[in-house]
Amino acid sequence: MAPVGKPTQNFITISEVRDGVIVLKEGGLRAILLATSINLSLKSADEQIAVLLQFQNFLNTLEFSTQIVIQSRRRDMRPYLNTLELRMKDQSEPLLKIQTKEYIEFIRAFSEQTNIMEKSFFIVVPFTPTNLSPGKGLSGFISSFQKKNMNETKIDSVQFEEARSQLEQRIAVISQGLSRVGVRTAMLGSEEVVELFYKIFNPGEDLSSA
Repeated sequence: MAPVGKPTQNFITISEVRDGVIVLKEGGLRAILLATSINLSLKSADEQIAVLLQFQNFLNTLEFSTQIVIQSRRRDMRPYLNTLELRMKDQSEPLLKIQTKEYIEFIRAFSEQTNIMEKSFFIVVPFTPTNLSPGKGLSGFISSFQKKNMNETKIDSVQFEEARSQLEQRIAVISQGLSRVGVRTAMLGSEEVVELFYKIFNPGEDLSSA
């Protein structure tokens, strides 16, 4: 009889996702910000130096640790090609219809020969309540909880709101600092966080078809 492997949930330190905030099993909170990118190659030498110095100043002013995650995935061109095909069918001008068809064939052939990658940039903002005792884990932050199973924990709502308030202050510091560099940020909601982790642990699968 083949040995039964442990479920993936046993290796994930996430207890739940509430209002876009990730609650870890040991009591810490995490927020994930989606960040835009800057193409430095399109800027002059002086502008590049100014951006880098501003980013350096931003990092030096942080009083807490944070994590920058770059996710690179192969872009699925099928939705784009389907949209072009629909437009081609609705096109009444023969010449434009031919040009659209040739463009579709070019994109299809190019995507089959080349890996078209898309990059997403995320900022992970952490907060761990100071009343968390390293030896006690959840006790302290979670005053009363009921374990229904290994992955489900009931968290005290008052303490969660207090901790989230502190987390939101850190989010504001990150957002304001990056805005000076020219980078815009937006916090992921609960569904977006779940979808992000689903794609991480299930590469190549679509959440809607799971």
